[in-house]
Amino acid sequence: MPRRPRALVTGFTGMVGSHLADHLLAHTDWDLFGLLRWNDDLQNVDHLLPRINDRDRVALLYGDLDDQPSLHKAVAASAPDYVFHLAAQSYPQTSFDAPLETLRTNILGTAGLLEAIRHSGLSPVVHVCASSEVFGRVPKHLLPIDEDRPFHPASPYAISKVGTDLVGRFYAEAYGLCVMTTRMFTHTGPRRGDVFAESSFAKQIALIEEGRVAPVLRTGNLDSLRTWADVRDAVRAYHLLVTVNPVPGAYYNIGGAHTCTVGAMLQHLLSLSSRDDIEVVTDPARLRPIDADLQVPDTRKFTAHTGWTPQIPFERTMQDLLDWWRDRVRSGRNFLVR
Repeated sequence: MPRRPRALVTGFTGMVGSHLADHLLAHTDWDLFGLLRWNDDLQNVDHLLPRINDRDRVALLYGDLDDQPSLHKAVAASAPDYVFHLAAQSYPQTSFDAPLETLRTNILGTAGLLEAIRHSGLSPVVHVCASSEVFGRVPKHLLPIDEDRPFHPASPYAISKVGTDLVGRFYAEAYGLCVMTTRMFTHTGPRRGDVFAESSFAKQIALIEEGRVAPVLRTGNLDSLRTWADVRDAVRAYHLLVTVNPVPGAYYNIGGAHTCTVGAMLQHLLSLSSRDDIEVVTDPARLRPIDADLQVPDTRKFTAHTGWTPQIPFERTMQDLLDWWRDRVRSGRNFLVR
């Protein structure tokens, strides 16, 4: 019996990594190897634990992007045909407080993983996940943003993702690895971390509805323009990326179809609430020193190559995100409001 294809997923327990696992288990026969740190929260993959315990197509590998030997061991143990590099310090606001950690983890961690692959003797198809934040501050007349728009990063996180992007392409060009890079624009849905605006808003609404906090919702910049995608569409795109005629060194913008300001997104979430007395206030602590405030993608290159288009409407994404937070809040856990 031939060996099933194998995929190594870094950032396995994050929003994207856990949804990617769900998608690949449902739509492929691949064996999955999830890289995680010893102290990672497993809540996003709780539903997979029976499969992990039974060794049913899912295994966990412990390692860290800051620990090179662990990356060599993970690559050797998984012997992957596909690698999805999703792990990162991924919170732009946090990067202002911890710039060195952000740069080290995202740039050197990516280089370390690719070094481990380069020296493994294997030839997997590798997806390196950069970010739309690499484009940073783009003049309005240059929207939508295509792949060749110059980088103008507006946070240490964005700078780190410029490095991630360039490191990925360098390993394709210099060493012949089949590495492809994506700049995914805003994507969200269930399991989204509460440090991101829309998830923070949904969490606050759920806490207010349950009477856990006062009916005051704290925001940052509401004027930022975003194109919204659903995380489940994003992982479908990533699957197509590595399976539909992969091109070493290629780089793609991927994003949704619904464009509106953060403020309009908040108003939609508020319209879904059972409460009509929620006061919205600006919290200076939530404002970035510089903001990438126009994030609208041109995705024609990726669509032309793979046929991918977003399928899940904005309204369902926001409803599912809010309902996910409602379920978590009703579970009785204690939460920080952030």
